[in-house]
Amino acid sequence: MTAGLRVAVTGASGFCGGHVARAAAAAGAEVVCLGRRPGPTGAFRFWDAASGAPDLSVTDLVVHCAAAVGDPAPGSPAEARMHAVNVEGTRRLLEAAGGRPVVWVSSASVYDPRAGRALVREDHPRAGHLNAYGRTKAAGDALALAAGAVVLRPRAVYGPGDTQLLPRLLSRTRAGTLLLPGPDVRLSLTAVENLADACLAAAGWPPGAYNIADPGPYARDAAVRAVLRAHGVAARIVHVPPGAARVAAVAAEAVARRRRREPALSRYAVDQLARTVVLDVTRALAQGWRPRRSLADYLAAPGPRAS
Repeated sequence: MTAGLRVAVTGASGFCGGHVARAAAAAGAEVVCLGRRPGPTGAFRFWDAASGAPDLSVTDLVVHCAAAVGDPAPGSPAEARMHAVNVEGTRRLLEAAGGRPVVWVSSASVYDPRAGRALVREDHPRAGHLNAYGRTKAAGDALALAAGAVVLRPRAVYGPGDTQLLPRLLSRTRAGTLLLPGPDVRLSLTAVENLADACLAAAGWPPGAYNIADPGPYARDAAVRAVLRAHGVAARIVHVPPGAARVAAVAAEAVARRRRREPALSRYAVDQLARTVVLDVTRALAQGWRPRRSLADYLAAPGPRAS
């Protein structure tokens, strides 16, 4: 789909953007990496997504992966930067695109956590967010849809080079114990290779939103145990009542607000692990996309690494 095209990839020095840039080059595209640092392949053009407009001249397709991630405290400088990147940066990019096709990498965090998510379709409400990441991604998502972009909504992206999901999980193991909120649940995850494939295939899709996830959801506890084993971590899982986890998160958020730093535990983090969230990927499948990777593939690779 992208062979011979000049593809601009924002955030190409990051986890998702780097995979997209390499996949585009492997598919025969001429890659231009935009960001504060050079990407893994292709030409480089500097762009700080928090300020200024990107140079998208002489490009045929834009894949927008640049994003500020995390769980910043309200009123903190990190929250302000998140808005500048995820909302205003998106606005500037869409204006600079000047009618070029745009594939915008969103997140399943845009979906309302108050509604049931046993099978989440693209028309699921997008409100009630628990942190700035969900709010700012939802605002950028809305801008991209209004501009006629293809919007991809993965959940919990993992794979080689991951600096967020698996490292955070591993860091929460203490004295051979990992606390998880509530009983076992089913969760959709997205291998970064599946997302990269979708980013390139989506150049030919009708504008709109598409969920992107692995072939099927995972049982949370089994997946966590498999990750711990693959990384040589001996730990037992202890279930904490969800209510108690949320109370602890509210307290941690209050401390973080005073210190203007990311909380050690948040309601968003609890929600991500305590409730079933399964993405319906029917719309993407109907366009011919197929998820070819799974967590088992990643864990079976020699010496899997979380970062």
